[in-house]
Amino acid sequence: MNPLSARLQSLSPSETFAMAQKSNELKAQGIDVINMSVGEPDFSTPDHIKEAAKKAIDNNFSFYSPVPGFPELRKAICAKLKNENNLDVDPTQIVVSSGAKQSLCNVILSIVDKGEEVIIPAPYWVSYPEMVKIAEGKPVFVYAGIEQDFKITAEQLEKSITPKTRALILCSPSNPTGSVYTRDELKSLAAVLAKHPGIYVISDEIYEHINYVGRHESIAQFEEVRERVIVVNGVSKGYAMTGWRIGWIAAPKWIASACGLLQGQYTSGASSISQKAAEAAYTGNQDCVEEMRVAFERRKNLITKLLKEIPALKVNDPKGAFYVFVECSSYLGKQFDEKRIDTATDLAMYLLEQGHVACVGGDAFGAPGHIRFSYATSDENIEKAVSRVKGALEKLR
Repeated sequence: MNPLSARLQSLSPSETFAMAQKSNELKAQGIDVINMSVGEPDFSTPDHIKEAAKKAIDNNFSFYSPVPGFPELRKAICAKLKNENNLDVDPTQIVVSSGAKQSLCNVILSIVDKGEEVIIPAPYWVSYPEMVKIAEGKPVFVYAGIEQDFKITAEQLEKSITPKTRALILCSPSNPTGSVYTRDELKSLAAVLAKHPGIYVISDEIYEHINYVGRHESIAQFEEVRERVIVVNGVSKGYAMTGWRIGWIAAPKWIASACGLLQGQYTSGASSISQKAAEAAYTGNQDCVEEMRVAFERRKNLITKLLKEIPALKVNDPKGAFYVFVECSSYLGKQFDEKRIDTATDLAMYLLEQGHVACVGGDAFGAPGHIRFSYATSDENIEKAVSRVKGALEKLR
C-alpha cells in the first residue's frame, strides 16, 4: 500500500477536465460530440504573436529565464496596466508564471496559513477551493444566485468576515457565470474591505478582454484597498494562448517577492519562448483582441436567445467571458428510461450520452441546479448543440 499525503487526499478532481475527457472518449468511438465543457478559445493564436515566438527561437532564447520573468515582458505588463487600467505598477511587482493558475496558487500559498479563511463567492471556478485546501486554509463560500446575477453584495461580504479571514478571491468577468461586477458594485465591496485591513483581495481578471460592457473595472482602482489587491491575469483567454502557459500577478512588492521565492523552488521561470510571445501580445496591435471579443459577443447573443426558448430553463445575460450558466433545477428528479436525474452533474452526463453535448454540472462550481455551457465554439456548433439539448430534455419525464 502506498498512501497518498493527506494534502492530496483532500483534493477533488477537476470536473471540467473530467467532462472533456469523457467527451473525447466518445469522439474516439466515432460519435459526433460538441464539446462545450472546457473554457478555451477556439481561435488560433494571432500570427504576429506566433512570429515573435519563431524569432525568439531563431535568436536562441532557449536558456533559463529569470524566475519572475524577462524584464521586457514585465515592463510591457506594467505599460498595459497603466494604459488599460490606470494602475501605476513597478516591474518589481510583477511575477510571470506558467499560467494564471500557477499565479493564483503562488499567491494563496504565500499569504494563507493553516486554518485561515478565504472567502470565495459561489458559483466559483473549480480550482479556487482546492488551492485553498493545498495551503491548509479554509474556503468560506458566499452564494449569489441567478436572481442577483451571481454577484455577491457588500452586505453578504460583511457577514462572511471573521477574525480568521485572510483573503477574498474575486473573479470578474466570472468563470463560470460570465457575470461582471460594475464599478459601483466593486466600490461597495472595497468599502467593506477598507474596514478590515488584514484582508487581501486576489482579483482574477483573466477574462478582462472578453467583456460586453465596455471598459473593464478592477477593484485595484480603489485607493483604500489598492495596497492589498493582487491582480492575476495572463494571455490565455484574451489572446487565444491557452497552451503557451503564461500568467502573471501584479502585487505589493513583498507578496511579489514571496511568490518569486516560492516559484524559484518548484518551477523557476516560465517558458522563455512563451514569454517573448506574450511580450508581442501586449506590445503589438490589439485589433485581434477586439475581433475575438466581437465574435464571442455574437455567440453569446445567439446561445442565450436559443436557450431561453427551452421551457423551464432560466437564463441570464452574461456580460463577459464565454460561458452561460443556466438554472436547470426544474429538470432534476425526472427520468429517461430507468435513469433518474438527481443532480446537475447527472443532467450534464445525460446530455453528453443522449444529446452528445458536453457541458459541466453546477455542482462542481458550488451551484447545484445549474449547468455551464462554454460558447467558445462556432455559431453552427452552438445552434446544433442547443437543438440537441432541447431534444434530450424533451425526453425526460
